[in-house]
Amino acid sequence: MPLRRLALLTLSIALPGCTGARGDDYRVAVIKFQQETCTFCPGGDAPTEDWTRLGPLLVADQVLTEGGGYIDGFVEQAEDYADMELIGLTSPDNLFGGSSRSWSTQESFEVFLSGMLADLEEALPVDGVYLALHGALAVRGVPRPEAEIARRFREVVGPDVPIAGTFDLHGNEDEQFLEHADFAFVTKRFPHYDDGLQGARAARALHRAMTGTYRSTTATRKPGIITPTVLQWTGAAPASEIMERARRWEVRETDVFVSVFFGFPWSDVPDVGATVHVMTNDDQALADAIADDMNDYMWRVREPFANGGFSRPDAAARTVRDAIAAGQVPVAIGDYSDRPGDATHITRAFDAAGISNVLYGAISSPATLDALQAAGAAAGDEFDGEIGGYTASGGDPYRIRGTIAYVGPWAGDQYTAAVAYGDGNLVFIVPAYTQIMYPDRFAIGDIDPADYEVFVVKSRAHFRRGFDETGFAKTIIIVEATGPFIGTTFLDALPYENVDLSSLYPYGTPDGR
Repeated sequence: MPLRRLALLTLSIALPGCTGARGDDYRVAVIKFQQETCTFCPGGDAPTEDWTRLGPLLVADQVLTEGGGYIDGFVEQAEDYADMELIGLTSPDNLFGGSSRSWSTQESFEVFLSGMLADLEEALPVDGVYLALHGALAVRGVPRPEAEIARRFREVVGPDVPIAGTFDLHGNEDEQFLEHADFAFVTKRFPHYDDGLQGARAARALHRAMTGTYRSTTATRKPGIITPTVLQWTGAAPASEIMERARRWEVRETDVFVSVFFGFPWSDVPDVGATVHVMTNDDQALADAIADDMNDYMWRVREPFANGGFSRPDAAARTVRDAIAAGQVPVAIGDYSDRPGDATHITRAFDAAGISNVLYGAISSPATLDALQAAGAAAGDEFDGEIGGYTASGGDPYRIRGTIAYVGPWAGDQYTAAVAYGDGNLVFIVPAYTQIMYPDRFAIGDIDPADYEVFVVKSRAHFRRGFDETGFAKTIIIVEATGPFIGTTFLDALPYENVDLSSLYPYGTPDGR
C-alpha cells in the first residue's frame, strides 16, 4: 500500500470532487512528451527552441488542462476518484513540423527530461506517475527515448511507485519500457479516436495499483514485422482483426490489458516494428500465453499487413475523371507518401489531365511564404511563383499563376497562403507538413469547401475521419507518388543505419521464425 501524503505543493491541483486539503490523496505526477519522428525527413535535427516555436512549455496545471487527448482522458477519469491528486510537471507541448521533423537533439531531450525530473523531485513523495508519450520519439544518442524516460523516473520514485504510459499505435517499443514501468496502454484505432480512452485506462490502472488491488505482471513480444503506416488503417483487415483479437482477450479474461504497436517505419531506431505488450494481475503464465497468441496471429497475417500498393498520380487522375463523370463526388485523395509535405506530383498530374475544382490542402513551401511575407502580400494580389519540390521526394518545384485568396494564420501555422488558379483550383501553402482531417478546416476567409469537387490532402489514414467515415466523400483514392520518396511502402529504399531489415518481414526472416 502506498504511503499517504501530507504536503500540498503549488504544482498540484485538486480535482473536482477531491479533498486535496485532507492530505490523504494518492498523488500522481503527470507529464507530456510526444513526437512521431521521421528520421529520414530533411531539415536537420530539431533543436530545443523548435519545441516551443508553436507555444510555450506547459507548466503545472497547464499540463492537465491543455495536454490534450490522452491527458484529457486521464484527468476526466481521475475526477471520478475522491482520492487522486494530479501534479503537472513542466512539459513540451508540440514540436514545430510535427511528424515531418527529423531527429530531436540529445540536448533538447535532456533539457526537457531534466526539467521534468527537477519538478518531480520538488513534488516528492508521489504515489504514481503517468507518462503521456507517443512511442516514436527519436533522439540522437538515445536509442529508446520512452524507455529512458521511464528509467529516469523510476530512479527518482523508487521501485514501489507504479508508472503508467500511454502511446500511439505507431510507436516503436520493445520490452525495455516495461522493465521500468508497470503499464503501457496503446491506441487501438487508426485514425486515433481512442487516445482519451487509453488515458482513462491508465488512470484506472494506476488507481488500482496504488490501492494494492492490481499487481502488474507483463509480457512483451516482437512479431518481427515492419509495415508502412498506410497499411495500418484499422478500418480494414488485417489491422482491424489484429486489434479485435486484442479486444477479445481483454473481455475474455479478467484484469487483462493487451496493447499492440504497429510501429513507425520512418524512424531509424533499433526497436522499430510491431510490438505486443500484455499486462495481467499477477499472472505471468496468462500474460505469456496471450502474448504468444498475439505474436503468432500477427505473424500469420503478415503478408497483407506488410505488403500493398496504390495508384500513381497519372492513374489516380484517370480514376478521378471517371468518378466526376459518374457523379461520385466529392473525391478525397490521400497523398500518403509525402511525409515532408512538399510533393507536387499529384498537382502536376491533375493539372495536366485538366481536372478542375481541386482543393490542395496543403503543400509545404516555406521559401514561397517567406517571399510573400517579405512583399506584404494580401488577398486579391496576383501570384506567379513556384511551390513545393524542395526535397528529393517532392519532385520539382511547380509554378502556378493565379490570385491570392487568403493570407494569414491557418491550421496551427501563423503565416500561410491560399492561391486560386486554373479552372477553379486552390492550393494552400504552409511552412511545414500539415495534415487536414476535416473538410470544414478549409473554410477560412472567403474560401468555401462546397465549391470543390476534389480534395487532395497529405494523409495516410487520419483524413478518413472527416472525408470517409462521415460519408462526406463518395470516392476515396490513396495515391503513391513517384519515387524516391520518404513515405514509401518500399521500406528497403530507405537508408537505415540502426535497423537490419533482413531480420524483419517482408525483407527477411526474424530469428526463431
